[in-house]
Amino acid sequence: MGVSSHIRDTLAANPLDIVEQVAFAHDWAFDRRSDEEMAIQVPGNWCDYSLYFAWNTDAVAVQLTCAFDMRVPPAKQARVHELLALINEHMWLGHFSLWNDEGLPMFRHALPLRGAGGPTIEQMGDIVETAIADCDRYYPAFQFVIWGERTAAEAVAVALVDTMGEA
Repeated sequence: MGVSSHIRDTLAANPLDIVEQVAFAHDWAFDRRSDEEMAIQVPGNWCDYSLYFAWNTDAVAVQLTCAFDMRVPPAKQARVHELLALINEHMWLGHFSLWNDEGLPMFRHALPLRGAGGPTIEQMGDIVETAIADCDRYYPAFQFVIWGERTAAEAVAVALVDTMGEA
């Protein structure tokens, strides 16, 4: 028995079981496609986000992607790549990327679990909350660059402004 198969056998639970509990607790629509894949629709401030979780037993890691309901036209992809670089300089967990085939901006994060025995519900909840918060924060920056003809630097500057209270 190899090391990775031993690690897989000692995990307390499939991490997607924990993700399913998070989705159920928030009453979010989800589709458990298999033991390795799960999709969740989550409402955000600007749009609904499509979260996709993949459990990779060989890497002993869970990957989350959170896609926007937005398409980047081919003519704007270079400007969006500049925006991605500027946004990612400010990221603490995860990063933003562009799925070029579909033109979809997305947040990505992976959680390695080797030796952990499995994730906690708090860890999985934190990953989901981080993804939603960062997508909500930077969604307008993508809109500014794609449709508002703003530069990447201008769009990030607006996204990083913290507002106080509500109007």
